[in-house]
Amino acid sequence: MAHLGAVQAVVFCLTHCRSYNPATMAFKRPKFERAAWREWLIIIGPAVLLVIAAFAFASHFVQPAPPSTITITTGGETGAYYKFAQRYRDSLKRDGITLEIKPSAGSLQNLARLRGATPEASVAFVQGGTTAPEDSNNMLSLGRMFYEPVWVFHRLPEDIDRFTQLRGKRIAVGPAGSGTRHLAVQVLAGSEVTPANATFVESPGKAAADALIAGDVDAAFFVSAPDATLVQTLLRAPDIKLMSFTHAEAYARRFPWLARVVLHRGVIDFAQDIPARDVELVAAVALVAVRDDVHPALQFALAQAAADAHRGSGIFNGDGAFPQSQGTELPMSTVAERFHKSGPPFFQRYLPFWLAVMMDRLLVLLIPIVTILIPLIKIVPLIYGWRVRKRLWHWYDELKKLEQAMSDAPVEREKHLAEIARIDSAVSGIPIPLHYSEPYYNLRSHIEFVQRRLASLV
Repeated sequence: MAHLGAVQAVVFCLTHCRSYNPATMAFKRPKFERAAWREWLIIIGPAVLLVIAAFAFASHFVQPAPPSTITITTGGETGAYYKFAQRYRDSLKRDGITLEIKPSAGSLQNLARLRGATPEASVAFVQGGTTAPEDSNNMLSLGRMFYEPVWVFHRLPEDIDRFTQLRGKRIAVGPAGSGTRHLAVQVLAGSEVTPANATFVESPGKAAADALIAGDVDAAFFVSAPDATLVQTLLRAPDIKLMSFTHAEAYARRFPWLARVVLHRGVIDFAQDIPARDVELVAAVALVAVRDDVHPALQFALAQAAADAHRGSGIFNGDGAFPQSQGTELPMSTVAERFHKSGPPFFQRYLPFWLAVMMDRLLVLLIPIVTILIPLIKIVPLIYGWRVRKRLWHWYDELKKLEQAMSDAPVEREKHLAEIARIDSAVSGIPIPLHYSEPYYNLRSHIEFVQRRLASLV
């Protein structure tokens, strides 16, 4: 019996599954297999369209590839801003980014270059306290990067520790358009020292230092790093004294962009004991500003370059004190803030910059697509299986109706034979995947059973 069943199954497959040509000894693909492909296309087609729609939707959120060149505006070529920009350039070069350095007169000109619809630069060093409220509309901060001490040198016979002692004096406040002048005028006005009761001289750093040594001015403001040449020169110049700020902490409280710092005795030169005492100073905190349309990947690269350049210790701060994301005058870049808190993102830790950027962009595309694909992979076979079972159930229903008709009207044998032939032909054309073969052949067996029963009717 087992051998007989196997023979019957082979004959059935040869008859119904594939058409066999004895002359060519080849099987011909039956119609129902082609119908199966159409069935899959009917189901998979909408799923593919849904994935394409998800891809199109996600593409709107993918940033274009970042440019390979960006421009930073600094201060003069002898200043700290320019030197730090050169460090940034070396760091960015390793990531394949070219940083073009554009010298300027100072922070105010830097900010002007970032403003407007056609900016002259995308990145700028900015001295604390020089931004305007409207700059927050199109600029972001990458963080506060380093202290810029406010040095007030003078040649007065007595030591001074308050700005009120500069009334009636000739004061070099820095050139027009510079952050030094902007700061000097603000803090002097706080002590009621104005052009009405003092003489303000607008001279650039080197000219102001020369004028002070020559006696052409009584005092001069400088906002510069301790290792700047003019600061080192004035600290060692005879008859030139450095003002200590009695109200240093008060100035830091009054002006949020200032911080109190201490120039400790001997820290400049131990051998010559410079300075000869602790000097209370205030310092502006320089920040790096970017336009808000700078590519996020470039913002990250700049934040990393800034961290490399500024995280070390200095005369006024310990190791790791900078960069800082708190207290910035401009809105903090979310990219830079995330970097300062958590370090480089995952791909940046293990891949070159441009490959990591490409992976980040692909991830934005893949997440929504995978989110749709996972349920589709589960749902599509279920839908296909339901459609297959629905067809089988339909013909089981037709077969049941035929059996009922055979019982009610056995004399209409020819009509019943035509109906069973129609059912058998229709069922043989149903596209059935291999794993639905059992219910399919069960139906075919039931059709044969009804055929035998109909044949037995006389």
